[in-house]
Amino acid sequence: MARAMWKGAIQFGLVTIPVKLYVATESRAGVSFNLLHAEDLSRIQMKIFCPVEEEVIPRSETVKGFEYAPGEYVVITDEDLESLPLKTVRSIEIEQFVEFESAATHTKFVKQAYYTEPDKIGRKAFALLRSVLQDKGLTAICKVVIKDREALAALNPYGQTMVLSTLYWPDEIRALGELDLPAEEPEIRPAEKAMAEQLIGAMTGAFDPANYHDEYRTALMQIIESKVEGRAVVTAPAAEEPSNLVDLMAALEASVKAATTAREAGTPPPVSVAEAKARKAGTAQLGSQAVDAGTEETRPVRRRKSA
Repeated sequence: MARAMWKGAIQFGLVTIPVKLYVATESRAGVSFNLLHAEDLSRIQMKIFCPVEEEVIPRSETVKGFEYAPGEYVVITDEDLESLPLKTVRSIEIEQFVEFESAATHTKFVKQAYYTEPDKIGRKAFALLRSVLQDKGLTAICKVVIKDREALAALNPYGQTMVLSTLYWPDEIRALGELDLPAEEPEIRPAEKAMAEQLIGAMTGAFDPANYHDEYRTALMQIIESKVEGRAVVTAPAAEEPSNLVDLMAALEASVKAATTAREAGTPPPVSVAEAKARKAGTAQLGSQAVDAGTEETRPVRRRKSA
């Protein structure tokens, strides 16, 4: 069973909803390595060393210290952190509600996502809040303290729960001015745009994450297994060097052809939203006509009453 990493309450107005937070994601795909001594392949040990006493000390003898001047520290205890005069230490304080589309523009940079689980006493209020957010298309902007740090966060409905996504503060997001971006937009010919739209259309389809796998990890594990079993490592073919983009139209045309061929060999070609709506409307109209026709056929003929 998952272990809660934070306990507190969602606060908005005078409403209090006791909840627990669970980390919503975990990294499984990475291959971890140990640091070894190249001479004898012994595993390197990382130890906590005290330079004053010149000896290794256990972690239990360490404390948190803040350097307020060069070489001068003040010790901060867990009791100090618990006594901070902030409501967000033990609560998710909802500051405001904003439209989901508007919030999405400012919540792109997510640090961590958490599932929220209401305590039994708060399930009704939790469900009510989730329902209103979902029906109204709103996001709750919150503040909360997690791991000794206050975070800006967004709370959104997700299935039967809500996901709390901690965000970077505005001053933590680097400005676009640091990038070497062109001062003016390059000129794009209509034919190039049309061909790009055709290429994107050929590559458009429903997204199913289950269709994607970590191919780098698979290849790396094959190398590891080959070395463990003493087999020769198969060298992958060298990647082609990227060529200078001289003829954009030629590259687009070739890409459209390749994407179209791949799509036709696999799944039916995608349709646009407008086409899908038109087909649906056409199907509904045909169905309506069929019902009307069937009604006309089965409808009894009315006879006039004789005087």
